[in-house]
Amino acid sequence: MGEAQSKTPKWYMPVVVLAFLWNLMGVMAYVMQVTMGPEMMDQLPEAERALYEAAPAWQTGAFAVAVFAGALGTLLLILKKNLAVPVLIVSLVAVLVQMSYTFFMSDTIAVLGPASMVMPLVVIAIAVYLVILARSAKSRGWLS
Repeated sequence: MGEAQSKTPKWYMPVVVLAFLWNLMGVMAYVMQVTMGPEMMDQLPEAERALYEAAPAWQTGAFAVAVFAGALGTLLLILKKNLAVPVLIVSLVAVLVQMSYTFFMSDTIAVLGPASMVMPLVVIAIAVYLVILARSAKSRGWLS
């Protein structure tokens, strides 16, 4: 057993595996959004469909970077690699860029209501937590 493994607390692996699964759900959400066909779009209420259609390419790109970097970063945490820190920082920045559109440049709240902001806030909180966790794990020698 390596030095990093012997120092790592028992809660670490379950937490980072759950974080990886969370990020895989984000990847699935992204894939579902970008592969949504016209028949699926037609089933949405008109105002909701307009939200999807109005989303700029940079927001969709930020979504992609956020979820794929998040999945890679949490996989790196599972593998106990220092590279997790910068990868998760990239994910957090992409989350903030993506959510800036949702909060400040779209009609999401008007169309879906204030409760629609809960999930974006949860996403931001988890992304921040993962950066803090990765930095802490690195400084404590749990990563190599």
